[in-house]
Amino acid sequence: LVCETARRGRRVAVRAAESPSKGKQQPAAFYRVRIFTFIGILVGYACYYLTRNSLTYTAPVMVASKELGLDVSSIGAMTSIFPIAYGMSKFVSGVLGSMMSASRLLGLGLICTGLINVCFGFGSSLAWFCTLWAMNGILQGVGGPCCARILTSWFATEERGTYWGMWNIAHNLGGFMAPILAGSAAATLGWKWGMWAPGMIGIVVGCVLVLGVKDKPETAGFDPVEEEAPPSAEEEAGDEVPESKQSIKQILFDNVLRNPFIWGMAFTYFFVYVIRQGVTSWFVFYLLQEKGASDAGIAAARVSGLELGGLVGSLLAGRLSDMYISKSKGKGGVVGKRVQVVIAYTIGVALMLLAFRCVPAAWPAGQWLCIFMIGFFLYGPQMLIGLCGAELVGPSSVGASEGFLGWVAYLGAANAGVPLSIIVRDYGWNAYFTTLLCACGGALLLLSPMTNLKSYTQRVESKKKLN
Repeated sequence: LVCETARRGRRVAVRAAESPSKGKQQPAAFYRVRIFTFIGILVGYACYYLTRNSLTYTAPVMVASKELGLDVSSIGAMTSIFPIAYGMSKFVSGVLGSMMSASRLLGLGLICTGLINVCFGFGSSLAWFCTLWAMNGILQGVGGPCCARILTSWFATEERGTYWGMWNIAHNLGGFMAPILAGSAAATLGWKWGMWAPGMIGIVVGCVLVLGVKDKPETAGFDPVEEEAPPSAEEEAGDEVPESKQSIKQILFDNVLRNPFIWGMAFTYFFVYVIRQGVTSWFVFYLLQEKGASDAGIAAARVSGLELGGLVGSLLAGRLSDMYISKSKGKGGVVGKRVQVVIAYTIGVALMLLAFRCVPAAWPAGQWLCIFMIGFFLYGPQMLIGLCGAELVGPSSVGASEGFLGWVAYLGAANAGVPLSIIVRDYGWNAYFTTLLCACGGALLLLSPMTNLKSYTQRVESKKKLN
């Protein structure tokens, strides 16, 4: 079935260009345009996070405003609508976006989400706020799949993990900017500016993305980082449709949903997001009830290591996977090498969860260190699984693959809410940690058959040799 998936609709047969130095030499201008493109998608996706989290840090000021007449349940209604819209949008936009310019869609999506933040500030009714925030959730799903398509077009196999990990810090950057910008603006200038300031920044950055970022090297006048091969005999005979000319149905069903390993990656993502959301949602409560934290502020300070550890772990995971691929000198599957790194990281998550459960309540520094290491090991798989999904399919199907993976991942995040709360309430914290460890075990079980998995590039190369 995998061979059939690789065989269908494949025009862009690429050479396994292991690094820029091993592929065709590019002019100096190529690297200038590429670094601008990379910075563009890094800052652009950080701004998506900024316009996504603006409400979180503006909400307390909105509740305090007597003019609006809102309470905590009103804010809960808005925030509950967002993930439903976002999860479906990520899937749909990933599929539809495969047929459009990635950079243009990325920029226009950011402009629109910025406009929604601005319009939000002009409202005064709950219906207005809920409608606009649902629309924001729909538009937010555009960002990730578009960035994935641009990254895989500009960076070759052996360097892609490093840059994917560097791009992944946009999550942390946007999360860092939101409380400083939105929270400060809302506190000093009023709740409207808590929405207006992020919105205006999103509009400006979105315009830069539309005007300046290029989808791929070819649109900027350069050679591709992984060269096209001549059409296959099947394509010349008209038996196969080039991927770039395939319909949405062919891209989604033939290239993505009929690939069993995409499903394996998706369900692995599901378990990873159960763990991630379970950690971020419940560790503060666990510290308050079981580990001696006297108030929510102290508990939050101890949990602060999670994002910092995630930043370090995701950067290192990408670099390690690239080094592993480089040292293999073309032997074995590229995706399989990254899967092996994911397996090692997942084992690390399980060990650190056990360590955190056992660390004494009287040792807050040890608790912070355990949480740092949980973040370190957890964010590596989160980043690399997305990259593996992108490398399993052809260039035109990357958006659809990432959209599908993101949708399933968000289903996992949703299952870390009410289900885990019931487990904690009815069975206690031991059952909570057992559930997270079972999720680690489920991820490892799904990953185990994929340790030698070849990328789309390698499968097409193998097919060429056979022909």
